[in-house]
Formats: sequence, C-alpha cells, structure tokens
Amino acid sequence: MKQKEPKVEIIILNWNGKKDTLECLSSLKKIEYFNYKIVLVDNGSKDDSLIEIKKNFHNVKIIQNKKNLGFTGGSNVGIKCALKNNADYVLLLNNDTIVDRKFLSEMIKLTESDEKIGIVCPKVFYSKPKIIQYAGLKFNLNTGNTLLIGNNERDNGQFNEVLEMDFCGGTCMLVKKGVFRKIGLFDNRYFAYFEDTDFGFRARKAGYKIVFCPKARIWHKVSASSGGQSNPLKEYYMNRNNILFMKKHVSKWQFCRFLSYFIFESIINSLIFIKKRRFDLFGAKIKGVYDGVRTNV
Repeated sequence: MKQKEPKVEIIILNWNGKKDTLECLSSLKKIEYFNYKIVLVDNGSKDDSLIEIKKNFHNVKIIQNKKNLGFTGGSNVGIKCALKNNADYVLLLNNDTIVDRKFLSEMIKLTESDEKIGIVCPKVFYSKPKIIQYAGLKFNLNTGNTLLIGNNERDNGQFNEVLEMDFCGGTCMLVKKGVFRKIGLFDNRYFAYFEDTDFGFRARKAGYKIVFCPKARIWHKVSASSGGQSNPLKEYYMNRNNILFMKKHVSKWQFCRFLSYFIFESIINSLIFIKKRRFDLFGAKIKGVYDGVRTNV
C-alpha cells in the first residue's frame, strides 16, 4: 500500500506583483506532488493582482491584509493558517520564482529521511537556466556576511551533494510543523531581510538540521518584490537588521568586533553613494545603522 503524502501548505506573499505571482502559480500547477494547498497572503496590494488570481486560480486560498506587513508579518499570517489546517509541512515560496516539477517531492523525500531535519532548501538559480544564485548558505558570525555557495557559477553538477547549511533563504524553504511549534514564527521586528537567517539560527539552536537538497530546483527573479537591487527600503532594512541579528546571536565581544568592521564598511559604501549622488541610499543606510544600534533585543 502506497504511503500517503504528507500534507503541505504553500505560503506565497503578494504585494503588487501580479505578473510574477501568476507565473509562480502557473508553475506550481505542474508539480509532481499532489497533497498540497496554496495560501496566498496579499500584503495590501493596490494593483489588480487579486482579480486576476481569483479569475485564474480558483483553488488558491487568499488572505487579504489591510496593509503591507512585510515578509515576516505576511508569512506569519500564512503560517498560522497552515498550522491551523494541520499541515505537516509549510513551504514558504517567493512569488518571483518558477519551480521545477519535482522540486517539492524531492524536498519532502529528503526531509522524511531524517527526523532531525527541520528545514530544507532547494538549489536556486537566477532566471538564466544554468546560472546558480545559491546552492546552500553559510553565515560568518565575525563579519555578519552571508556566503551564497556557488553564486554566479554555471551548474555543471559540482553542487549535487546534500549538505547542512547555517540557514535557509526565505526565497524557498520547506519547514516541518514541529519547528514552528518549538521555536515560534518569524521575528516580526525584522519586517524584511535577515528574518530567515534569524529563524535558521534559532532552529539550529533547538537541535534541528537545515539541509540543501540539490535535486530540488527553482528559478528566482531576485528582489522583484522590493523593487530591484538598489533601493532605499532594502538599504535601510539590510543595515538595521544585520545589526539586530548580530545583537541577538553573538556575544558582546563578538558584537563589538563585528560593529567595528561593519562601520568601516559602511563608511566606504556611504562615500560611494555620495560620489554617485545616491543621497537616498546614503540616508537610508545611515538611518538603518542608527536604528540598528539603538534597538534593544
């Protein structure tokens, strides 16, 4: 008798992202996994996203937030819904992604193979078919920097082994329900950026493994939801949340060492912003650093 597939609820956030969200949902319709439901959490969109989604995807459950709660707040709304529906797994998936047919079945297979595995991450590509965004993630607690394993490399099979990671990116993460029961949801203070790093470190401290699944593949358009790579919103949260994360997870001595490195790097970047007359980015960086230093944990 064939074993029943674990129940998965897929959480997708939408914020004025009609085109990306529709493409993501279309790719999910083709996957080779059947026991799943999609919960789309709309973060106060002003475009006609929901009209088109309702018209084309009748089986998608939609939760409408009155305002933009960020990645953390919006994801937490979806996660609470999934746990209430007794999901065995929660899959968090960015709306600016396209998924491979087998991505979910491969991640489930890997997770079910070891009860200590709590979170699984796929191999993430840029929109170009063979160019890797990351094949696993590491985090340097001395500098506060993230290492994207395999970033910008062409995939020639060099990252085809399962390996443990420091955390799993919010672009796509499969999480066992027990992880949420034990460590809670995302820390809402982050709003966006570093919430996935924080969640991963908390999960590992609780005894869970976080692993990279090379057979699961997705394609990521990168930062579509935040308006691109260089914008004041991202600059602010990346700086503030980097400091907030380090305050939460390292000793006072480590934090002082990190902060000296971080401030030096920030001065260099600020001078570049000024030279390029990107005073919006300069202001966002300064405010982010200031708010990060003054925030208590």
